[in-house]
Amino acid sequence: MRKPMSMIMSLAEFLTWENRQELRYEFDGFRPVAMTGGTIAHSAIQRNVLFSLTGRLRGRPCQPYGSHLKIEVAGRVRYPDAFVTCTAFPPDAHVVTEPVVVFEVLSDSTADTDLFTKNAEYRATPSIQRYVILAQSEAAATVFRRQGEDWLSEVLLDGAVLSMPEIGIDIPLAEFYADIDLSPPPESQMEPI
Repeated sequence: MRKPMSMIMSLAEFLTWENRQELRYEFDGFRPVAMTGGTIAHSAIQRNVLFSLTGRLRGRPCQPYGSHLKIEVAGRVRYPDAFVTCTAFPPDAHVVTEPVVVFEVLSDSTADTDLFTKNAEYRATPSIQRYVILAQSEAAATVFRRQGEDWLSEVLLDGAVLSMPEIGIDIPLAEFYADIDLSPPPESQMEPI
């Protein structure tokens, strides 16, 4: 579970403080929030997203990045699982301010933050044209996209293609789940209800 720390600071203070830390922290607008580890499925989906994006965007102006680079959105700092930016930044940059497409892999401990808090932050960030939330337990995505002043959503299921005209590519949703066992755990491993 991710827990905010008790110290309150400004965005500038957070960025200075976080650069001196061994662990990664997001910034919720008031205080640092420690990042936690994920599951094998989470890591594999993230890897597949980056692999699919990198292959299609190689040599183009828009480039994908993973969760070791932070983005600034709506006065907060986040480490999305993957994102694409079409703005060139210096090689020593630690923060990207103009992401275009953002990916998060949903997990039990971060579901509310991803679905509600980050969704509002990404909607409030004009550069972000598409926010893709990927399920871990099945090949499915909830996609939010900007259309004028509206923030529209749609659900994609296995067999669908994720279209991203803002970066000029389409990716079959199934690619994000390649080589991942999505079968339910055996009953003996399931928790009692």
